[in-house]
Amino acid sequence: LSLQSTPAMSIPTVQVPGQQINLQPPSYTAASQHAEQMKKPGQNFMCLWQSCKKWFQTPSQVFYHAATEHGGKDVYPGQCLWEGCEPFQRQRFSFITHLQDKHCSRDALLAGLKQDEHGQAGNQKPSNK
Repeated sequence: LSLQSTPAMSIPTVQVPGQQINLQPPSYTAASQHAEQMKKPGQNFMCLWQSCKKWFQTPSQVFYHAATEHGGKDVYPGQCLWEGCEPFQRQRFSFITHLQDKHCSRDALLAGLKQDEHGQAGNQKPSNK
């Protein structure tokens, strides 16, 4: 079996003096730092947990994500780490209720984004057309 006859198996590379660049598609597991740049059309709600910054289409998606990814039984740190929230010690059940009431309502999420814009480079500001 010759590797030349199966082009799907080989990954093209580009030689640049001193370094080699793979032309593989980016791996999406390492993209969490750049999640705020990956906003898709219709995704207007952001998870403001610590440095999460993932975008979602609806407030309920943000709540589900935050409750499972940040408030799950193996990951919940014992307090709310949402941006701008008091880091009180809370039981997990109390935290889930707090998350829904204080952070994942439509109004709270939109208000959080407006606050967040002031701290960012402002590349997500809607144009006033």
